[in-house]
Amino acid sequence: MQFAQIGEVSLHVRVEGPAQGRTLAFSNSLGTDFRIWDAILPGLPDDVRMVRYDKRGHGLSDCPAGEWGMEEHIADLAGLLELAGTRGAVVVGLSVGGLIALGLAARRPELVSAIVLMDTAARIGTEAMWTERMDAIQAGGIGAISNGILERWFTGPFREENGAFPIYRNMLLRTPKDGYLKTCAAIRDTDFRTEARALRRPVLAMAGSEDGATPPDLVRNTADMIPGARYCEIPDAGHLPCVEQPGSVARLVRDFLQETRHD
Repeated sequence: MQFAQIGEVSLHVRVEGPAQGRTLAFSNSLGTDFRIWDAILPGLPDDVRMVRYDKRGHGLSDCPAGEWGMEEHIADLAGLLELAGTRGAVVVGLSVGGLIALGLAARRPELVSAIVLMDTAARIGTEAMWTERMDAIQAGGIGAISNGILERWFTGPFREENGAFPIYRNMLLRTPKDGYLKTCAAIRDTDFRTEARALRRPVLAMAGSEDGATPPDLVRNTADMIPGARYCEIPDAGHLPCVEQPGSVARLVRDFLQETRHD
């Protein structure tokens, strides 16, 4: 599957693995597309069905006109899982993807069997912070704030030494401005602390030790809200540990899949 029509929105999608396998669905961060998961896939079990997609306003997916926000992001993932014939997916959500995962579990619990919350929180940032960022983008585009974003995404050694770094910078800079701004507003307007406290699904929370966007303490605090959630910290990684430390992330996800196999 290369695309999915969810209502009036066409989403860029990739589904891999056996049709009858347990579904592992990935929802990625602001300013990225589903390629951020590429490096962890070889470390995951062969019997898992993996569903990846570009959020609306990102990558190759549509960026609809008009007003939309977190509820539409949640509905997109719900529609995608329904279209794929999935029930009880393990949802891996990174940053805003984690908010989408929490919202999906609250709105459509039958679609979620377990959640991996990666470098995210039930409430991310403040209204003033997001408004300031959006104003800067309106004035100068994503490029005007890209250096600060990339410093939060990646550790210094990765930015300075890894040959793939320019590719991820391009991924950020080529995100549709309108899609980025509307998703910023969605994050600004979302507070899922009540949903997190009410969640009754197995949860693994993880954070890069050097994450400057959702620092480890923030991720840990969200894990503490969720009954039974477990928290792990990934050394030498920023906001995108699936890119910087894919082996560590794959091991944690693989072990979590094993732990929750019968849940």
